[in-house]
Amino acid sequence: MADIPVRCFAVSVVLLRLVDGQPEVLLLRRNHTLVGEWCQVAGAIEDGEKAWEAALREVKEETGLACNRWYSADICEQFYEADCDAITLLPVFVGFVDSQAIVVINHEHSESRWVSFEEALTMVPFAGQRHVLRHVKVEFVDRKPVRHLLITAAGI
Repeated sequence: MADIPVRCFAVSVVLLRLVDGQPEVLLLRRNHTLVGEWCQVAGAIEDGEKAWEAALREVKEETGLACNRWYSADICEQFYEADCDAITLLPVFVGFVDSQAIVVINHEHSESRWVSFEEALTMVPFAGQRHVLRHVKVEFVDRKPVRHLLITAAGI
């Protein structure tokens, strides 16, 4: 019997802002991998980094944004990759940014867009992403986030 490896080498981040009391999600259009697809911030964990540190670094690198609140989303994005016959798990983080913060995308993306959760659900290509977005809306927008998920070690 063969085992399918489970790998965890990257992170995923849902960035949120409130504009006139309405929540918005940041999506980035990729031009490096998954070319042309709308996705949330994501990236690899570097040697010596904790997952939450990698996530904060990726937010800064991919968007130029600083988060004023930082949480574990208490969920993992997961998918099967046929090319390496492995299941990949990405811990998900949620960052809240100021409504007026300016997004500065890096070379990995061609465009950024703040959208409603409803619109984001129609834009992202994968079911796992939609599952994560629904979870984040319920647990971080519709209700007050559980205080135990706040990452204070991030110095935010």
